[in-house]
Amino acid sequence: MEQQTLVVVGAVVIRDGLALAAQRADPPALRGRWEFPGGKVDPGETPADAVVRECREELGVTVRPLHRIGEDAPFPAPGPSRPRPAVLRLWRVELVAGEPEALEHLSLRWLTASDLRTVPWLPADVPFLDLIAPLLAPGTAVHP
Repeated sequence: MEQQTLVVVGAVVIRDGLALAAQRADPPALRGRWEFPGGKVDPGETPADAVVRECREELGVTVRPLHRIGEDAPFPAPGPSRPRPAVLRLWRVELVAGEPEALEHLSLRWLTASDLRTVPWLPADVPFLDLIAPLLAPGTAVHP
């Protein structure tokens, strides 16, 4: 029987032409790498609901999912910490309430389009960078 693919959601928070990036604290093998905040979709939870929950847990903010960005990006091959296949599903979100804080990360950074490739991203986040850069241009509408 084939294992069900694990869906991990990520949130692209954009404010004033900047995208929020989060620096991993755990696990030790990923410490210091950068990602878009998010996490696993829980059983019975929609991906959109998971984005809202993860932003509340990791950043202490309330967000509203707007739309998906690109297609699902596969994670590297399964291993001991993740025994089944997984994909990253990225969402553009609107910051509704609160100021992002690094509650579960080492630090947070607001990146310009030209800054996007200056941090060491986790491999699953990299395919989205070219899709996010145009969203950071001044005057870019909320919906593409």
